[in-house]
Amino acid sequence: MSNAPDRNIGLELVRVTESAALAAAPWMGRNKKNEADKAAVDAMRLMLNTVEMDGVIVIGEGEKDKAPMLFNGERIGNYNAGWDVPKCDLAVDPIDGTRPLALGLPNSIAVVALAERGSMFFPGPIVYMDKLAVGPEAAGVIDLNAPVADNLNAIAKAKGKSVTELVVVVLDRPRHEQLISEIRATGARLKLITDGDVAPSIAACLPNTGVDVLMGAGGAPEAVVSASALKCMRGEIHARLYPRDEKEKLLAEEMGYDTNRVYTSAELVKSDNVFFAATGITDGELMRGVHYSSQGATTESLAMRSSSGTMRRIIATHRTEKLQQILSDQKERMAEREKRG
Repeated sequence: MSNAPDRNIGLELVRVTESAALAAAPWMGRNKKNEADKAAVDAMRLMLNTVEMDGVIVIGEGEKDKAPMLFNGERIGNYNAGWDVPKCDLAVDPIDGTRPLALGLPNSIAVVALAERGSMFFPGPIVYMDKLAVGPEAAGVIDLNAPVADNLNAIAKAKGKSVTELVVVVLDRPRHEQLISEIRATGARLKLITDGDVAPSIAACLPNTGVDVLMGAGGAPEAVVSASALKCMRGEIHARLYPRDEKEKLLAEEMGYDTNRVYTSAELVKSDNVFFAATGITDGELMRGVHYSSQGATTESLAMRSSSGTMRRIIATHRTEKLQQILSDQKERMAEREKRG
């Protein structure tokens, strides 16, 4: 195997996100975010350790002392497979939209992105980034430093629409009051969401999703995850670190971060060989969630690769007894791995 990630890894990553989605889906609407997140994290970690790679989690669940699974800097994968496995960076989000899942709301997904080692941006202590994401038609015309009206006019022109036809997605947060006011002043249509801005970033790149633009401050890790997907789809995201207070800003600057700098997709993920996979947990505009029948479960996933420009939409059926057997086998392998150290 080449030391660069190959096409087989893309389908392996779908198995990873399917496992996380299947583990999280039973918690839908039960209002138990921690339990759902733990189930998804455990399942994702089990599957990632079967993938033949030497991976490092760059974007994970947080620092090691706060996240026992999939923490930033964790080494992961089946890197003792017996040959020169590819060295990779990973960005993972076992549940993007934990709150929607807990409340039984739409657009909760499981995501994984992978690229060559050293290529993914790490946002350090900054929790949020200000973002502007568009599809391929408007890539190259956006400017995060420009006024909202200028960006929306440029996007509308690039897409061959009027501004009043655009749909802009924004997280419904008090910090966005001014942004929302400026968007409405242009006449553009607005869609407020409760959580999870990775799915609408991807939706902006696809036809017939009813999304043209994502704007506003959301999770910094999600900016890197979104950039991975948008590089595969010829979309564009611009993002800037968004300190929550002066203390966080000073800490970032002491660590060498420029809080005024605007990062492009190419800077958030430098590699041109990026893999991205996502599986729906609850139904949404982007994908259907996990659905159950007497035989088992059905999932819908996306699999993408930037170097080939391929995007696959995968519908999979999972038989109940097979799922239980696979999970049991995985746990046994993990127990053996831990014994070997």
